[in-house]
Amino acid sequence: MNLLYSNDRKAEYPPSWYAATAHPMDRFPALEGDTSADVCVVGGGYTGLSAALHLTEAGLRVVVLEAHRVGFGASGRNGGQLGSAQRMAQEDLERLVGDADAAKLWDLAEDAKDLVKSLISEHQIDCDLKPGVAEMALSDSDRDELHEHAAHLSGKYGYDQIKVLDAEAGHALCPSPTYKGGLLDMGAGHLHPLNYALGLATAAAKSGARIHESTEVLNIKQGPHVCVQTVQGQVTADHVILACNGYLGDLNRQVASRVMPINNFIAATEPLGADTARVLTQDVAIADTKFVVNYFRLSADGRLLFGGGESYGYQFPSDIAGTVRKPMAQIFPHLQDVKIDYAWGGTLGITMRRMPYLTRVAPNILSASGYSGHGVGTATHAGQLMALAIQGQAEGFDTMSRVPALPFPGGSALRSPLLVLAMTWYALRDRLGI
Repeated sequence: MNLLYSNDRKAEYPPSWYAATAHPMDRFPALEGDTSADVCVVGGGYTGLSAALHLTEAGLRVVVLEAHRVGFGASGRNGGQLGSAQRMAQEDLERLVGDADAAKLWDLAEDAKDLVKSLISEHQIDCDLKPGVAEMALSDSDRDELHEHAAHLSGKYGYDQIKVLDAEAGHALCPSPTYKGGLLDMGAGHLHPLNYALGLATAAAKSGARIHESTEVLNIKQGPHVCVQTVQGQVTADHVILACNGYLGDLNRQVASRVMPINNFIAATEPLGADTARVLTQDVAIADTKFVVNYFRLSADGRLLFGGGESYGYQFPSDIAGTVRKPMAQIFPHLQDVKIDYAWGGTLGITMRRMPYLTRVAPNILSASGYSGHGVGTATHAGQLMALAIQGQAEGFDTMSRVPALPFPGGSALRSPLLVLAMTWYALRDRLGI
């Protein structure tokens, strides 16, 4: 079964709150016939659009091929959080790659946040960018670890944007009885993810990128000139960028063995009115310390946008609203019966270590994916890093690609059952508070 069509209608955005409030954009035409380019980008999400924008600004001829619509996948459906650091904790990165490369990875993560903010400013992308992401603890020990983490970032990297929250301060920010405090990172932010993607597409097109929607890539023939074959035609290019994340399918087995698609779900309640103060007292985003993380924020029109629950396999559950309502009611019991106006799922890519997987699958084919829920900044930055690498400036790309990337045990046949088993164990730990 093809993930591109397992849960969605061809070339249509899912019925999300994001799609309902997206800025109108005309469709880009499908590819018809054969063409050539300096670079062919496969995938029209943050990674591909960022790569296209940076390549065209450097004067290269770029074709972007998107099976559905730009921002169709995780780029247009996610929680909208622009987080700090890498997805793996900085302390763990230090142990994995050593202090020198860990410091480079920290700097690259800061560059990723700055890049998103600068692109939004430079191209006047209207996507409701706001500062502030809090991480909330489910236990006293989780809170203590978060506070130690903040101290580590301050002491070793000079990062001074985090405010630690004790139980009282945490409750003042997020009045859920579940949380025990945490930290608030005002260097991080949140935004409307689909409008951000549409803004990147507009900027890339204005810069000269040829974007083709409704154009599924069927095969990639490697060689000095790569041939990218689609249903309607083909693109011959000097370089190819794979920017498919969880929708890669069988286009490259090396990447597929290390990046696994999983599904995640979000619900948007009806507008809460005065009850927003019983959810959040500041316009910031929240993620918590559960292994299968809960994440949420308030929308511009006063809804709770709540993400929770994951599934493995091709099909979304039949009742997405019910899937999300369960963890939402655990965090906010008073919202047990609140009306849900929108509920949607999306497919993202994760890796074994939750670090993105950047690699050269051939001398002239680059790939970036596996953002593991940290893609707003990292995916945008990965697109820029691949654009620079194609131009011969590969230091940042090479630093990211040196992070050891483990294949999932058993390949694609066993990776989902094994992950379900692991997730069951972590879910039990979450429930028992251990």
